[in-house]
This record gives sequence, structure tokens and C-alpha cells, in this order.
Amino acid sequence: MAFDSCEQVLRELREAYATVPTRDAIPKPEVGPVPADGKAAVPRAPVGAERGGSTDSAGSAEPAPRHSTTNNHEQGVAEPDLVQTDGRRVVTVADGSLRVIDVATRRITSRVWLPGGAGEELLLFGDRALVVGQGTSITLVELAGQARVLGTLRIEAGYVDARMAGGRARVVVNSAPRLPAPPGEPAFDATTVDDWLPSYRLTTPEGRRSGRLVDCDRVSHPDTYTATSFLTVLTFDLTAPLGTGDPVTVAADGGTVYGTARDLYLANETGYRTEIHRFDLTGAGPAEHVASGTVEGTLLNQYAMSEHDGHLRVATTRRSDNVVTVLDTSGSTLTKVGSLAGLGRNEQIYAVRFFGTTGYVVTFRRTDPLYTLDLTDPTDPKVVGELKITGYSAYLHRASDGKLLGVGQEADELGRSTGLQVSLFDVTNAARPRKVAEQELVGGRAHVESQPHAFLYWEPTGLLVLPTYTDALVLRLEGHRFIDLGAIGHGLPIQRALVVGDEVWVVSAFGIGVHDEETLAELAWLPLEA
Repeated sequence: MAFDSCEQVLRELREAYATVPTRDAIPKPEVGPVPADGKAAVPRAPVGAERGGSTDSAGSAEPAPRHSTTNNHEQGVAEPDLVQTDGRRVVTVADGSLRVIDVATRRITSRVWLPGGAGEELLLFGDRALVVGQGTSITLVELAGQARVLGTLRIEAGYVDARMAGGRARVVVNSAPRLPAPPGEPAFDATTVDDWLPSYRLTTPEGRRSGRLVDCDRVSHPDTYTATSFLTVLTFDLTAPLGTGDPVTVAADGGTVYGTARDLYLANETGYRTEIHRFDLTGAGPAEHVASGTVEGTLLNQYAMSEHDGHLRVATTRRSDNVVTVLDTSGSTLTKVGSLAGLGRNEQIYAVRFFGTTGYVVTFRRTDPLYTLDLTDPTDPKVVGELKITGYSAYLHRASDGKLLGVGQEADELGRSTGLQVSLFDVTNAARPRKVAEQELVGGRAHVESQPHAFLYWEPTGLLVLPTYTDALVLRLEGHRFIDLGAIGHGLPIQRALVVGDEVWVVSAFGIGVHDEETLAELAWLPLEA
């Protein structure tokens, strides 16, 4: 529901804030006012996800070599990461700068320092990169020729996450009001709209401007809210000059983002309930807040949400069991039309994936039940199969020909983790899922268990690369078996892996290694010097 005027915004936000039942201290915003040097540290909301692909460079006559993309949740929806490639170049952000590496020569051809040293992850489209970092700092970089900064937008808010489809990026930030006193005191009653909503400073070659980020008619609220936190969705066209992001704001909190090409969902846990807000992305302008709803239980990560044929499937953990709730997304309220309760009683969800009308849920306490779900009828979701094994999968990924990959931990009979386990499941018969292969690394742990971007499955050759805290485990999937190809290591934890042509590129905090895909022999090492 949108506000009509700044007077209504101010009046109702004050009233809502005053209803918060307990307040030992005045909540502080996630960041203070945007500093002149842009170096304020911003605590980032935890997110999980699978990330999107990049787009080939604009204006290049030669086709790009075959290449992998960031590990995305939804096809056609790109997610930001610390490295991206279009097959001709690899672009990465680290140590306050953006580097462009030419794939053909394996050389760093351009480096640009980001304003304020802010740069955590980026989106790539054509010859443009959108870099998001501390502050929140959003920087647009031109990559053609020598990389150069086209503009920087600093917002008094915390960065949550971003998505991009067709060169239009949606960036989500979270802010809190800056209040001089608690309700009932004169200073609280004297607050203005500017004290409640986030501010910005935009720097471009044309100059600088600053002010309140969002207009009052772009602020909305769900039926119930506290006005202690605000979510803002910004829209950026990567082919256009950088602006203020055409922002829209909802009086709500949120730390988990799930997006399709048409919709963006923002979720927030409150006790043992999860609030979900839907934004429509189909218009030519900004995102539009169109619906909100609540489900019982808490989310594991963004993979616990999936939209299909006008319904949002949400997997959550409750106090004594786990449940999949199906919501109708067509109205102004996300309405429950079906649910499946009783999954993994007294256990919790460790992994979830939805593919069309099929779902997979992993719960764990001492053993790992892998449930296969039939979601064909949104009003009557069903369990059709179950497989109990030791250990658990923390990440699930679909392979071809009815196969499902699982990465997680093996465990003993008491449920204690013993090391990394990579599993291959045959799910051709959903009623009888089978584990057909596994690979273990005693004492090991893969980054993908907590960060889905740290996962590479290259289906054309069956290559599987799993960055760990000591190196990267490299396997090849052939039929129903894993072939251990060895490990790629540089004495440092590997963060990401890419395939470009017939080479494997691995990224660590200190450099990028280039390896032959067949032999894993090192072909080049590019130090990322400060």
C-alpha cells in the first residue's frame, strides 16, 4: 500500500515506530551519513544463492570462446559475484580495484581504482560493469579500451543483494531511520521525512548532487509494519548513464533475495515466521511493490523459494518439522493455496532445490533424508520418494539425464561431520531416488556449502570444480561415476572457478591461475598485487 504524501509518510511512520513493544535503545542505521571519502564499512546482510551468467562483449566481431558463467539460481537472471567473464575477458574486483584480464594473452590489460576503495562484487553486461561495494557504493565502469569509472552512487544504507536480466540491474539495499530521540520526546516529534528515509550522493562527470533518495509517493508499506527498517529496490540500465536508480521503498526488513526475470522477492525472518514481499519487474520503469505475505518457519537461503506458473513455493524449518508452502502470487496478498508439512521431524533443512514441478529437500540431524516432491498440483504438494543416508548435502545441483549432484558433509552414526562428501543421485524414478556415486575428502569442506557461487559444473565435459579452504577439488562426471582428476592449489584457499575455452581459471585472494582442463597443468599465474 503506497503513501499519498510526505505528511502521511511522516505521520504514519512515527505512529508505527511508537508501537514497537520494547526498545532498550534507539536502533541505529546500518551505516552513518555517507562520508566524504566513501569509506564507511557496511555490514552486509547474509545471502545465499546461485549466480547468473554474463553476456558476450558488445561490438566484437569474433564469437567468444565457450565459457561458464556465474552459478545462477534462475536461468537468464544474473547474480553479482567477485568475478565475471564473457569469454573474451575476465573481470574481477579485489583490494579496492577492478581488473580486466584478456583471455587470449592471459594478461591484465586494465585496472581502475574504485572510488573509496569500495568493490565487493559486480555484474557484467556488454562493455559495462556495475560494481557494488561498501557504503553502499554503486559504481558504473566502462570496459571498452582502458577501463574508466563513469559514475558512483553512494547510499546511506546496507547492501543486501542484486539481480540482472537483459542489462537491467535491480539492487536491493536496507536502511534504518536516523532518530535523535525515542518516541514521546520533543526531538522525536520534530523529525522530518529526511530522518526516516535514506540519502544519496551521486558523482558523475557532469558533477555532484545529493539529497533524499526516494520520493514520498515511491514509499509503500505492508498491512503491518514497525518503521524500524526500510527496503529499497533500485533499477539501473547498464547501457545508460548512472543515475539515482529510480528507487522504490517499502517499510520492511529483508536479508534474502530471490529473483526471476519478471519478479523480485525479498524475505525477512521474524521469530518463526517469514515475511515475503513481491516486486513486479515487467514495467518499463522501476520495480513495483505489488504483494506481501507470511509463511510459518524460517528460510535456509534463496533456494528455499521458487516461482512456477504463478505460484511461489517456499520451504521453511519450523520448531518441530519442515514445511513447503505454496503461495498464489496473483493478488495484493501472497495467499497460501497448499502446503506439505511433516518433512524431517525434529530435523532442519540443509538444502533445497525446485525444478519445475519437482522439488528436492534435504533435512538432517543424524541421517540425511533426501525427499523428492511432486508439485504438479499447487493445492496438493506431495512427497513421492525418500532416501536415507549418512551425512547431508548442503547444496544440490541438477545434472543431465535424471542426475542430481549433492555437496555437503559425510557424518558418523552420531551425526558428527567427518569431511567433504560429493554425492551423485539417480532421480530418474522420483519414487525411488538412489545414491549411485560419491567422493569423499576427509576433514575437508567446500565453499559451496555456504556460498553457491563457489561451484562449477561444466556440463559439456562433465567437469566439476569445488573450491575448498586449501585448494580446489577437480572431478569429472562420467555416467554414474566420478573420476578424480586431482586438485588445483596455490597455497591459498580458492574462491571461484571458471571455464574459458579448454582452460580452467581459478581465483584466489592473491591471484588467478590458468590451467589446462584435461591435465590441470598450470599455464599462467596472474598475481593480484595491491
